[in-house]
Amino acid sequence: MDNNQEKPYWYILQTLSGYEKMVLTNLRTMVENNDLGEFIFDVAVPEIEEITEKNGKKKVTLRRKFPCYVFIKMIYTKHVWYMVTQTRGVTCFCGPAGRPLSMSDEEVKRMKLEDITAADIDIAPGDQAEILSGHLKGIIGEVGEINFETQKVRVIVYMFGKETPADLDFVDVRKINL
Repeated sequence: MDNNQEKPYWYILQTLSGYEKMVLTNLRTMVENNDLGEFIFDVAVPEIEEITEKNGKKKVTLRRKFPCYVFIKMIYTKHVWYMVTQTRGVTCFCGPAGRPLSMSDEEVKRMKLEDITAADIDIAPGDQAEILSGHLKGIIGEVGEINFETQKVRVIVYMFGKETPADLDFVDVRKINL
């Protein structure tokens, strides 16, 4: 096998509508059957919990965050590209002319495809942090709590003369060095 790169990157696969779970299963089986574990590291179909109410009862269901797309972390080679694109349900890689275009680190963090650990963020409680998005964009506050399970940071901002907590994603804050 020709090895075009050494480091694995995340790529986006386009699938037939409703085939995301089947593609996920087929890719995992293909990796096992063809001994491609050293080239394909992870396959993901991001889902979000949705609360629906029917007949007065609340029900939590999982809904695909990106219908018709599957995410794959792999080392790109022509052989791996061929094996992935020949998997039932896969239509193509997202990129120019169907060739894979890797996702940036920022995109991977924003899509929460990988778990963020303490080593990945350099913020601690008591640090000053700038909010990077949303209604509070540009406001600087103090980090109160960090929750690695939910990947959220509680930033205390001062508005109208009082403390106001804001729960934000890890990617939505940046440490300010004073």
